[in-house]
Amino acid sequence: MRTTSLTRLTLTAALALGLTGTAHAVEYGTLDTAASKVGFRYSQMGVTLDGEFKQFSAELHFDPARPEAASTTFNVPLAGIDTGSPEGNDEVKAKTWFDTATHPVARFVSSTVKPLGGNRFEVAGQLSIKGKTRPVSFPVTYTPGTPTASFDGMLPLQRGDFAIGEGEWSAFDIVANKVEVVFHLVAKPLAQ
Repeated sequence: MRTTSLTRLTLTAALALGLTGTAHAVEYGTLDTAASKVGFRYSQMGVTLDGEFKQFSAELHFDPARPEAASTTFNVPLAGIDTGSPEGNDEVKAKTWFDTATHPVARFVSSTVKPLGGNRFEVAGQLSIKGKTRPVSFPVTYTPGTPTASFDGMLPLQRGDFAIGEGEWSAFDIVANKVEVVFHLVAKPLAQ
């Protein structure tokens, strides 16, 4: 009886050590842009609409064993926006909206990653759009996998904080102030 308990304890410890060793061995550092998606949700005249950014890139580092040391710099070329219509795409590139001629890229640079438990994290950092930089934070869910992992989340922002929609568009009666940037990012392990 005692030998069986000792064997079970040894097996459990070996499995736990094996799982811990695996978590330390995998570090993610390459974004799979073909498998990833960055979209946005907003309200116009009371109707919820969705769009997406067709282009984006990231420098990232994530070690599941040390999530608090994670970091990312995420860039979105705003000319790659898809609002769902060619007219809308042209309109949001104008000076009154994103002014892509002067400010072609939106950028997020992380500063901290705080574990929330259950593979959920709070990511904080600086978001820069249209020459304005603001602190932001948002929850992210990490889903481990082999060989890739995924990160899903939603970043809420107020378009007025970044002067997105100036002049007649600065009021929020037609296009709401609240915008949600939703993302599904697939990361590959660092090259061994």
